[in-house]
Amino acid sequence: MTKERELAEQILKVFGGQENIAAVSFCMTRLRLTAVDKTQVDKDELKGIDGVLGLVESSGQFQVVLGPGLVNKVAAEVTKLTGIQMGEVQDLKASIDDKNRTPFKLFLRKLSSIFIPLIPAIVASGMISGITNVAVRMGVDPKGLIVTILTTLGSGIFVYLAIFVGINAAKEFGGTPAMGGLAGVLLINPAIANITIGGAALLPGRGGIIGVLIVAWFMSTVEKQLRKVIPNSIDIIVTPTLTLLITGFATYFILQPVGGFLSDGTVYFFKTMLGYGGALAGLVLAGTFLPLVMTGLHQGLTPIHMEFLNTTKENPLLPILAMGGAGQVGAAFAIYFKTKSKKLKNIIKGALPVGLLGIGEPLIYGVTLPLGRPFITACIGAAIGGAVQASFHVASIAMGVSGLPLTFLIKNGSVLFYLLGLVVAYVAGFVVTWIVGFDDPIDNA
Repeated sequence: MTKERELAEQILKVFGGQENIAAVSFCMTRLRLTAVDKTQVDKDELKGIDGVLGLVESSGQFQVVLGPGLVNKVAAEVTKLTGIQMGEVQDLKASIDDKNRTPFKLFLRKLSSIFIPLIPAIVASGMISGITNVAVRMGVDPKGLIVTILTTLGSGIFVYLAIFVGINAAKEFGGTPAMGGLAGVLLINPAIANITIGGAALLPGRGGIIGVLIVAWFMSTVEKQLRKVIPNSIDIIVTPTLTLLITGFATYFILQPVGGFLSDGTVYFFKTMLGYGGALAGLVLAGTFLPLVMTGLHQGLTPIHMEFLNTTKENPLLPILAMGGAGQVGAAFAIYFKTKSKKLKNIIKGALPVGLLGIGEPLIYGVTLPLGRPFITACIGAAIGGAVQASFHVASIAMGVSGLPLTFLIKNGSVLFYLLGLVVAYVAGFVVTWIVGFDDPIDNA
């Protein structure tokens, strides 16, 4: 039996058995399980399982923190044991319970479900774009065959991202995925430049990801309402046709202008905040990012990152928020050198490499948050690093993971400043944690 299989069985056992699992999914670091009966879940025993770094409850879902790489394999074993496919809801009661959450939490849950499946493609494309960027800086011919191929590979997801987002959004809003893809097409189709409304030609891509979410929601709502009144015998022809017609006209006369206004307004707000707030704005944004990650509120920032790239071709938010993970790394190093607990040292040794690569959740839930004060000191280290990033106007040119790999995605002329901010966050997190200290856990004999 593999260790992944054994870990999956242990998790299912403390959940009350495989029959108590209603839904299974996962992200980069967390196994996300929905229980039929939450009272059967032994949370204390779950946290004590070797390999489990932490537990987060959000919107009726149990998120078991396992770390990157391992979570994929354990999730696959869970699906084999339960017979539930990823994203499938097995139990009606759990599905109803899940819908009875507050509107804001449900909105965040939907955003998470829309964008998390896209992360591997976005990260891969972003890293290839970064490698291409470095190659061009080193003198490789930007019009040569290799760079042309790399540019094509790296840019594809971002050119057609609206379609991917539309498909996932339709799934979440209860519509047909293919129609959701059409919602994205409605906004990015170059042909809409030939449409003039009110004396002004429409602009392909205006509204960006925020516009896609609005159009996909509207299209799914129209589709569901039409299915209530269209006879089954003609549903396959009439419903999608009317849905596209209604949504298309609504998009070009109303929804795209609204999406464009919201998109431009959001980017303008953050640009103004950073422009006038400078280092202070960077300090606040980076210092509060880790609590956002804990609550899941950081999912709401994903469309904003996309909008920066869509409208200005660079994103000043990502380097600032990346300091959250850097502060964790610095704090973890301080804890490692100060603690006498062999168990804690082993956890840190496993979580630090991925922390340096920009994935901080294993450090949050496995190290700093359980110890209490180090979580705060890590946030302080992050804040100082964020102030540096904002002071030098560092920005990324693509989406990707944070930490050291983000170096490849930083715009020309700012790489050294990004690395400076990263080192400052490491050092600040280390020094503040070392000074403030923590209650060192005692290993059980």
